[in-house]
Amino acid sequence: MIRLDGVHVRHKARSGGVFRRDAVHALTDASLEVERGEIVGLVGESGCGKSTMARVLTGLQKPTEGTVAFHGKDLWEMSGTQRRDDFGSAVGVVFQDPSTALNPRLTVQQILRDPLDVHRRGTREAREARVEELLDLVGLPGHTLAALPGQLSGGQRQRVAIARALALEPELIVADEPTSALDVSVRAQVLNLLVDLRERLGLGMVFISHDIQTVRYLADRIAVLYLGRIVEEGRTADVAGAPSHPYTEALLSATPSLLETTERIVLTGPVPSATNPPAGCPFRTRCWKADDACATVFPVRTEGPDGHRWHCVHPQTPASPSGDPTPVPSARSTA
Repeated sequence: MIRLDGVHVRHKARSGGVFRRDAVHALTDASLEVERGEIVGLVGESGCGKSTMARVLTGLQKPTEGTVAFHGKDLWEMSGTQRRDDFGSAVGVVFQDPSTALNPRLTVQQILRDPLDVHRRGTREAREARVEELLDLVGLPGHTLAALPGQLSGGQRQRVAIARALALEPELIVADEPTSALDVSVRAQVLNLLVDLRERLGLGMVFISHDIQTVRYLADRIAVLYLGRIVEEGRTADVAGAPSHPYTEALLSATPSLLETTERIVLTGPVPSATNPPAGCPFRTRCWKADDACATVFPVRTEGPDGHRWHCVHPQTPASPSGDPTPVPSARSTA
């Protein structure tokens, strides 16, 4: 449905002095595919490029290099009108904080009607019927239509934001940390709603989060980002069950799970700068496996079974032929 191929995004920063400006490497050589009806999870710590990739996927950010193809057509070779009408209506966005994503002066009814009015979908009566349908789709009562966002709970506001993203019947939803501002109990309700909508509507979805355990519950495939690069990608069972990249292993160890007992990996060493990324593997400054080979060039992509891919000179022990992860010695950072 949508494909990123060799995408680079570089922003100009003001840290380069009067006569020059440094470049912030937000994304570097990122490639990703999303199929219809598939949920792809993007995980990584703050500043790794997740939100930049969300802006690229939704057409809000033109890449510095590389291509973004929607149904095989280059997004940035389309005319502005075609990009707005064909692509804009096919992609919905759910933002991180529903309290700032919704106009506080508009009622829920006006918020849900807005995209229908902008894209001139149907008659006035058809738009009113669609608004009621959207409210029912996300499990909100009819009296919510007259409410302002400030009169709703956090979970209700996020359901309204999801309903707005679904207004134009999109093929793809990009959800940028949609549960991080919610209480734990409400978070589970929103996640279950997203899973249910995928099943009912056949939506493709990109779910962005720093919590790999949440993504593990929701996604079919996971892509792990570090300093603007995708360092590991594959089926959720492979990436979360038998990670090949040390950074993925560290992410899994940092989030508690009731199903597994993992030893916490504490990363030490300097966090690299996005304006002056280190040579070779960007994770080598914090990796307990790093050696001189990691400092030369960015590791080439290694292909495993079932589309499992990673970039690492010293990957974790691969899965055994039976499909069960081979035991990996306990790892601690000594960087």
